[in-house]
Amino acid sequence: MKKIEAIIKPFKLEEVKDALSDIGIEGMTVSEVKGFGRQKGHTEIYRGSEYTVDFLPKIKIEIIIADAQKDAAVSAIVKAAKTGKIGDGKVFVTNVEDAIRIRTDEKGDAAI
Repeated sequence: MKKIEAIIKPFKLEEVKDALSDIGIEGMTVSEVKGFGRQKGHTEIYRGSEYTVDFLPKIKIEIIIADAQKDAAVSAIVKAAKTGKIGDGKVFVTNVEDAIRIRTDEKGDAAI
């Protein structure tokens, strides 16, 4: 099993969700997060004063999938989230040792 974490721009959430749904991925966890990468935030002017916004709002999507779905899921996320501009985000893929569904005690792929 694989865990895919994607950090994306907030306005791209629906497109990514639809793209994952189209390839049969049913469940996901979505969190509102803040952070910055190479762009290091940006400056804004508020009431005549300039200030730096270090942490930009992002969306973090987490999904656990079978190994066979990894390439399709990563491709769907990247294609749906890409704007071609700085700050589009990142996708991280890690191995998951085990998963247990609490309600039924199912384990492994059956639990996801």
